[in-house]
Amino acid sequence: MNREAKPGAGAASLSTPPEAPAKETAPAPKQDVVLLGPPTADGNGVHVLRAREERIEAGELRALQEGRPVVGEVVSLRPREDNPRICDVADSYKPAGAGARKGPAQVATEAYREGWDEIFAKTKKPDAGPADPRTLN
Repeated sequence: MNREAKPGAGAASLSTPPEAPAKETAPAPKQDVVLLGPPTADGNGVHVLRAREERIEAGELRALQEGRPVVGEVVSLRPREDNPRICDVADSYKPAGAGARKGPAQVATEAYREGWDEIFAKTKKPDAGPADPRTLN
């Protein structure tokens, strides 16, 4: 509620502000910002707070290592000139299917399926007469 005094009146009256004309404003650019915190317990990373899409997320920032799996997202940071502990996220890459399932990748190639059938498929026994003792082994 807005209280506004009218000129020349001794008392205040209640009124609503006039409606502003509808403006076509472009949506504000989405910001993706990271605040660098203290080092992790093992000393190989840094605790971070990330603000994006109207959310605040807590996490850790670690360097990529060749031959090691990627856990989470891969980001490129651009430190701000006025405060280098605040960084803008330049690029963000989330691996396809990240977090979708646990365990090793499920790979079933044709060669794998053929090998499975050779090993585990039930085979029919021949309808022959009595077994020849010489061919048992």
